[in-house]
Amino acid sequence: MEKRKNLAVVCLTAAFLLGFLVWSLLKPDDTVSQSERRKLAQKPELTAASVLNGTFMTDFESYTLDQFPLRDGFRRLKAAVLLDMLREKDNNGIYLADGYAAKLEYPLDESSVLHAAERFRTIYETYLSGTDARIYEAVIPDKGAFLAAQNGYPAVDYSALFMLLQENMAYAEPVDLMPALSLNSYYRTDLHWRQESLLPVAERLADAMRVELSEQYDIVTADAPFYGVYCGQSALPLAPDTLRYLTSETLPGCTVYDYETDSTGPVYDLPALKGEDPYSVFLSGSKSLLTITNPSADTDRELVIFRDSFASSLAPLLTSAYAKITLVDIRYVQPERLGRWLAFDSQDVLFLYSVSVLNHSETLK
Repeated sequence: MEKRKNLAVVCLTAAFLLGFLVWSLLKPDDTVSQSERRKLAQKPELTAASVLNGTFMTDFESYTLDQFPLRDGFRRLKAAVLLDMLREKDNNGIYLADGYAAKLEYPLDESSVLHAAERFRTIYETYLSGTDARIYEAVIPDKGAFLAAQNGYPAVDYSALFMLLQENMAYAEPVDLMPALSLNSYYRTDLHWRQESLLPVAERLADAMRVELSEQYDIVTADAPFYGVYCGQSALPLAPDTLRYLTSETLPGCTVYDYETDSTGPVYDLPALKGEDPYSVFLSGSKSLLTITNPSADTDRELVIFRDSFASSLAPLLTSAYAKITLVDIRYVQPERLGRWLAFDSQDVLFLYSVSVLNHSETLK
């Protein structure tokens, strides 16, 4: 009887594994993970060269891990076991503290910050030196600056990073944003800051750049829940955020020109609220080169922001002080090509980058 039970267990296990193998072979490969917001590895090409240099096996391992049946379910199970049963402090580099999910960002990579400063200097020497442009630089603290140390996690030293950048950007006036921010300025499930909390940041920048902001805003709440990027990356069942955006008398009349697509649209891309990344409601997400035009401005003053995605929600709050605001993301466009579209003379120029980009500046072209 005992042998029959053991045989039955072996047969059931074998049938389960065989079924899983057949399923994995027959199911179509997924191209994108909606929860992680990234492309999934595809089946690598088998060549003599890839076998000999070892890349085939490495790529095939990535492929099998990404295309495993019920992958998202197993990721959630693993995350729950690690955090709830094994008491691990993070999963996939994401930790939970005080109701917030945050990414471990540590240590400070000075070489990365210096590489970013070198790219910014190239922009300065190519386009700004010798002009009447007024130049400023600011660093956006990551959520960990308000969360990590208090909960026993390491974090990048914001002050040290900011000082290092200042020392290598003597041509720019520094603006410290830390006093205008708090933990509540950020989404609980995403890396970004919440637009409805950014008016003190906009005022601080406006004061530094010697312009006045004159708008009064109404808060609009999106109907759909906002599951930030950390929901997918952590594989944890996090409660969603509420996404809100600010509107005013001026903003509906502003237009956004996208140099990539040669098209014009509104400041807020409202259909994005029901898409994969609701944060893309702000200026339609990641774009290399945009210009916001304010036809009702009582000034001809212009602002150019060299930026990452954090500026997408901030820039609309500066429109009342400028006739045009141009946003440049050198993660997607080479600085050496900017002269094809932009002429620099007497604009305000702001270098505005988050800690996460400066500490991983290999993304800057």
